[in-house]
Amino acid sequence: MTVRVETQPFDIGAETNAFAAACDGAGAIVTFTGIVRDVSGGLIAMEIEHYPGMTERALTAIRDEAVTRWSLGGALIIHRYGRLAPGEQIMMVATAAPHRADAFAAAEFLMDFLKSRAPFWKKEITAVGATWVDSKRSDEDALQRWQGADSSKG
Repeated sequence: MTVRVETQPFDIGAETNAFAAACDGAGAIVTFTGIVRDVSGGLIAMEIEHYPGMTERALTAIRDEAVTRWSLGGALIIHRYGRLAPGEQIMMVATAAPHRADAFAAAEFLMDFLKSRAPFWKKEITAVGATWVDSKRSDEDALQRWQGADSSKG
C-alpha cells in the first residue's frame, strides 16, 4: 500500500510488476496512468504545485478509504509535481482485489478523487502566458457519484 508524490518520471512496467508481485493472491489488478495532454494545442508545460505533508496525508486517507470500501489486497498512488511537458506521465493508480469489479471501481474512485480533490495546483504554460487550471464540472460530477455509494454499487 503505497503513496508517492515525486518529481521524477516513473516506469509504468516496473511499477506494475512490483505492485503485482506484492499483491499475492489477487484475482484482478487494474492500473491507470494519466498523461499530460495538450488540450489547447499550444501547451509548453504544466507546472504542478503541492504542500508536502498535506498532500501525502490526503492521498493516504483516500487510498485507505478505497482499501476499506472494496476490500483491496493492494493500492498504489503515484503523483508527480514540478514542470511536466505534454506526453509525460502525471500520475498512476493501481488496485488489486479478489474480483475485477472491485479493482475497477476502486481505481475509478481514486482517479476521480485525484482529478477533483487532491491538493495539487496546476498551471498551464503556453506561448501566450500561464493560466491556473480550474476544476471542471464534469470532474466534480464524477466524484459525486461516490458520495453515499457503497462498494457493491460502485
